[in-house]
Amino acid sequence: MDKLRMAIVGCGGMARSHTSRFDMILDQVQVVAAVDVLEEKAQAVADLLPGDVIVTRDYREILGEVDALLLVLPHHLHHPVTLDCLAHGKHVLVEKPMANSEQECIEMINAAREADRVLMVAYCMRFHPMVVKLKELIAEKAYGECFQLSLWTEQLTKYAPDHWASSAKTLGGGQLFSHGCHYIDLMLWMMGRPVWGTHFGTNFGTPWMEREGTSHVTIEFENGALGYHQGTWGARGSRLRYSFHAHCEEAMIEAAISEGKLVLHSQNRPHVPGEPEHDAEEVLLETPGAKHTELELAHFVECIRTGRRPMTDGVSSLEGLQVIWKLYEAEDNKALADLRGLGLGTWSG
Repeated sequence: MDKLRMAIVGCGGMARSHTSRFDMILDQVQVVAAVDVLEEKAQAVADLLPGDVIVTRDYREILGEVDALLLVLPHHLHHPVTLDCLAHGKHVLVEKPMANSEQECIEMINAAREADRVLMVAYCMRFHPMVVKLKELIAEKAYGECFQLSLWTEQLTKYAPDHWASSAKTLGGGQLFSHGCHYIDLMLWMMGRPVWGTHFGTNFGTPWMEREGTSHVTIEFENGALGYHQGTWGARGSRLRYSFHAHCEEAMIEAAISEGKLVLHSQNRPHVPGEPEHDAEEVLLETPGAKHTELELAHFVECIRTGRRPMTDGVSSLEGLQVIWKLYEAEDNKALADLRGLGLGTWSG
């Protein structure tokens, strides 16, 4: 089987981390080009890869040399570069969020259909073994119905004032749009159709952000369950870091992402005020150093080889962003977001 020829376009910090994701599929993929407007960054990435790697500042120069591209670009460039690559018959794995407007997303989806090429959005958390297991347990109702899913992400992410990610226009919004899109996507994937929602965001504590650097989202789902996401780029310290809690009728399942453990918490009896709680804990899964980005890339390659629809395709990616745009709109109007009609599998294009 011939190896799939790939290029990495955009060689900042994320691209350097992306080079490691190729290790498990080097028998199927060869990275033949590293592209960045700053040639020294492209060269730094090329130096981490096996074989002869083309280094260039312009992705258009290598379109004839590749079958697929991994686009790790500023958000406002996702749309034009993706369209150009698809028009040249290339498969595209584009970093999240998909694009900065609904119209841009629709154009990307339609272009992939017309070109009969794979367009996948890099929502790598869907491939994390603990997240996959958590979804499985919720879907199976292993501990009864899940009535509350809480997702916490706390980190310190600071940009220079002239960096593209400091601008709401080029970033596409704030922390919720840029990073929280991962967790809105997970909530929809696990909990189904949303009905109502609220968002509160602030750049207090993250003055380098034009829009919010800290975000709180609450969503009510069609079955009456609630979802909550709290994310901040202003954490000067954190205990939770990345932690997901699924409160079910019989127990709570904790995905302690940063610790690499999926833990079941249960109580033999309701807590009585003034008495100590009697919690039982059971480790359901341990995945230190989970290779979810590698699994994501392997899925992309499989979709190219087999024609399978990507799990994180353009349609489901757009639907998650539609929820965020509705939340932003309602926040600006100091209103409740009406999310009815949105959710996985409801957008028909």
